[in-house]
Amino acid sequence: MTSPLANIYARLPVAFTHGQGVWLWDAEGRKYLDALAGIGVSCLGHAHPKLVAAISEQAARVIHTSNIYEVPQQTALAARLTALSGMQEVAFNNSGSEANEAAIKLARYYAYQRGNKHAHIITMDSSWHGRTLATLAATGSDKARKGFEPLPSGFIQVPYNHLDAVRNAGDAEPRTTAVLLEVLQGEGGIRPSDIAYLQALRRLCTERGWLLMIDEVQSGIGRTGKWFAHQWADIVPDVMTLAKGLAGGVPIGAMLAAGPAAGVFTPGSHGTTFGGGPLVCAAGLAVLDTLESENLLHNALTVGDYLKDKLASALSGTPGVTEVRGRGLMLGIELARPCGVLALRALEAGLLINVTRDRVIRMLPPLILNHQEADQIVNTLVPLIQQFLAEKP
Repeated sequence: MTSPLANIYARLPVAFTHGQGVWLWDAEGRKYLDALAGIGVSCLGHAHPKLVAAISEQAARVIHTSNIYEVPQQTALAARLTALSGMQEVAFNNSGSEANEAAIKLARYYAYQRGNKHAHIITMDSSWHGRTLATLAATGSDKARKGFEPLPSGFIQVPYNHLDAVRNAGDAEPRTTAVLLEVLQGEGGIRPSDIAYLQALRRLCTERGWLLMIDEVQSGIGRTGKWFAHQWADIVPDVMTLAKGLAGGVPIGAMLAAGPAAGVFTPGSHGTTFGGGPLVCAAGLAVLDTLESENLLHNALTVGDYLKDKLASALSGTPGVTEVRGRGLMLGIELARPCGVLALRALEAGLLINVTRDRVIRMLPPLILNHQEADQIVNTLVPLIQQFLAEKP
């Protein structure tokens, strides 16, 4: 039978019926350790009782009213996020792409209000910001953009982790108004930026009057051991975007603004029907409460370091392993050749991972992962990698 679904995804041959903690079960009753968490979304794992209760209780009251009216849960979640981040205001939406789209709109509106009607934004090679036309234009992937031209103009892409490239791009384009980057690239292969680079970039943006816009869609909400990955550099951006783990599996996105970026949007300049509704914000509040009460940022850092060290040790000296890298529970293993087949082999062995940039095994386990479960990841994945690399290409 032909599927009625659009042919968008190359799906793996499994359907999950239920989960508990870091575990999922399929329709045949097989059990899988989830080291991907819905691509970083299910930060509390599956069926966490506090998140289930928050969603159930809110659904029994009211699910949607729209942003025509006050939404107390939205105000409360915004207050929590600004307190954790040092930002000043929050605009909610439904996804990471929408959050980054809002950031791009804000940068252009900010420039327009200052007489710059052709604003340019500097972005990074190998970056990923979304699948809308504007976020694709900002994304540093020719493969993702191919076939969707003409894309919106006004984006300048430079090498990642290269301050002089940013400076030189701004010198060449006087209409530059912002710099947009991930401080730990996810789709780009789990590539962290240097602390000194981020601090220098913050100073450069301040000196030039540019907005520093940081995409924390994948790296935020405790995944690296701090609330937001840029906090490792002790900086505050002008704009920050969030999604994925923010509501533990319920679709949500958020754009935060501070300093010169705060107050740019006014009624009518931006909006959304569904963004920041009572249900998703109740879920977001439950996620933040649980991350704090269960000390899961510390867990992400300590168990993440343990997992990275165990993987690096077990793979040390294995020909074809380029690097084990990442921070907290956002980890990648880069191999010397494309390894997409390992996602299926791991699935068959009861482990959920995926491969990005063709040759980087990506792991984004729930932040509740413990040491025993980390050992199971190592014991399952390492032999698969070694067997794969021993095969002839």
